[in-house]
Amino acid sequence: MRRNCYMQDCDFMERALELARRGEGHTRPNPPVGAVAVEDGRVVGEGWHRKAGGDHAEVAALKDAASRPGRSPLTLYVTLEPCSRPGRVGACTDAIIAAGVSRVVYACRDPNPVNRGRAKRVLAKHGISCERLDASLPVVGRCEEIIRPFAKHVATGLPYVTVKVAMSLDGRICDRHGDARWISSAGSRRFAGTMRERVDAIMVGAETVRRDDPSLLSHGRRNDDLVRVVVSRSGRLPKRANVFTDGKNETLVFDDARKAVAELGRRGALHVLCEGGLGLATSIAEAGLVDEWLAVVAPVVVGSRRIGDVVRGCVVADGSFVGFGDGFLKVRLQNGLES
Repeated sequence: MRRNCYMQDCDFMERALELARRGEGHTRPNPPVGAVAVEDGRVVGEGWHRKAGGDHAEVAALKDAASRPGRSPLTLYVTLEPCSRPGRVGACTDAIIAAGVSRVVYACRDPNPVNRGRAKRVLAKHGISCERLDASLPVVGRCEEIIRPFAKHVATGLPYVTVKVAMSLDGRICDRHGDARWISSAGSRRFAGTMRERVDAIMVGAETVRRDDPSLLSHGRRNDDLVRVVVSRSGRLPKRANVFTDGKNETLVFDDARKAVAELGRRGALHVLCEGGLGLATSIAEAGLVDEWLAVVAPVVVGSRRIGDVVRGCVVADGSFVGFGDGFLKVRLQNGLES
């Protein structure tokens, strides 16, 4: 019976996680959180934290549930332990008590030691059960993953930094002319665009702006909260570059990557995606600021030719065909471990 309960709990938590992902890249300095209110085994309310200063996920879900008829006590599933102290908005535990919730199930402990474990004690005084899902469950691991940037910011004041590099099978990130735009495939570029929807800032070096003139914006759902960052030691950048003239998201310029990361942390940014070239990636790595490497390996061999002349496909020593078309491989490295 307990196993069936866990399976049901996991289903509701999976939905809460789907909702939490909608807030990624928009909630700084708060974490992305999702919640669902359940009555008699049915979801009757859903919510996620949309922006700092707005309703927390728990409050949003309970407001949604209040608009529907029902009399049975609610169970609230939330990806992160509810806050128990008021900040810019009231404490979620107060809203939970007022709504007549009988049980709270959460996936992740609050990384902030001021709040960690306190919700259970506060709610227990009102006869409300507050329990954490088994930490070994896969859904808990996925919930912990989306608050990893928040956890780092709480501990260090700095954002979580992901460095993405696209490389060919022969380990090149550009050809001998410096062209790097088309090493990766259309599929991998769509993947990168999706990442831009979920981070707080995207960082590139000056040479990327000079050569490629990118917009640095997502290619799908627009992220109006995204901050664009250019690192340039000289400060000599084309005044008509897209990042300065498109009238869209804010663009900041720094002469040093460390200063950029520190300032973004002070602004509350949780997750920074670095898409710059090798020089920028190296400077960030040497500063000890990289939390995650993301390598997109394209099925091409560049050699010394222009990328425009490269065939999307290659043959290895034994003559077997390795790749063709828009295929690509994503490899994540976190703390030196492949994931």
